Amino acid sequence: MADNYIEKQREQYEARKAAWEKARKYGRPVSATHQNKQNQPTTEQKKRVFVTGGAEGIGKAIVQAFCNAGYRVAFCDRNEAAGQQTAKETGTVFYLIDVSDKNALEHCMQRIFMVWGDIDIIVNNAGISEFSPITETSVEDFDKILSVNLRPAFITSRLLAIHRKSQATPNPFGRIINLCSTRYLMSEPGSEGYAASKGGIYSLTHALALSLSEWHITVNSIAPGWIQNRDYGQLRPEDHAQHPSKRVGKPEDIARMCLFLCQEENDFINGENITIDGGMTKKMIYIE
Repeated sequence: MADNYIEKQREQYEARKAAWEKARKYGRPVSATHQNKQNQPTTEQKKRVFVTGGAEGIGKAIVQAFCNAGYRVAFCDRNEAAGQQTAKETGTVFYLIDVSDKNALEHCMQRIFMVWGDIDIIVNNAGISEFSPITETSVEDFDKILSVNLRPAFITSRLLAIHRKSQATPNPFGRIINLCSTRYLMSEPGSEGYAASKGGIYSLTHALALSLSEWHITVNSIAPGWIQNRDYGQLRPEDHAQHPSKRVGKPEDIARMCLFLCQEENDFINGENITIDGGMTKKMIYIE
């Protein structure tokens, strides 16, 4: 795969070089902008992306990144005001739903299938983080977290598989990206529901990677560390200094990895969990 990628890049370079030399010889300028417009995919050729929880924070950064890269993007969220604002800013399609509502989530995806014909990429980003002492956490509280953070990833993946199975002409491209957390392997008191949900995402990801390979769908997860969604400038110097990368993370750090995983040549990355935390989970911490 690496050799093929290098060969393709070389071919593209030689084609651009030949175009420039021809233009210079015959006195006709060829702008990079013009070339890029000529190479832009049509609406029918653009990859189709569905993001859950895309109105704010990491989800919004993911929506924006795919939109900027020329993908067709739809997203859902339960925050109507933020969802409408993000859709307005990005020119994407917003669906007002709560992902913990199985019927609403399934209906949303069915509508997208009807409009687009298929979904190429699903980013299961929606999640809540509610921490409380275990003696004050009800079973209902625990179930609520799993119904938002874990179960929807199974619902969307299952529906995509059912849809792909029903297609007469196979789609050779598919990506599912699940948002995990470094808390799948490290915890603090009062985080049972959140830790369990992210541990479930970690395990669900590699199980789905095997089950969905039949339909050319790779499945990976991303485990963010400290990602600051707002007021980044208000962070203290010590907040940044404790990270081996010397800064706290930003939503765009996660969005860039989503784009990377969705490149066609990166289909050999499958069933993996990729940690993006500035090196914190590799740092040995003891109080002396």
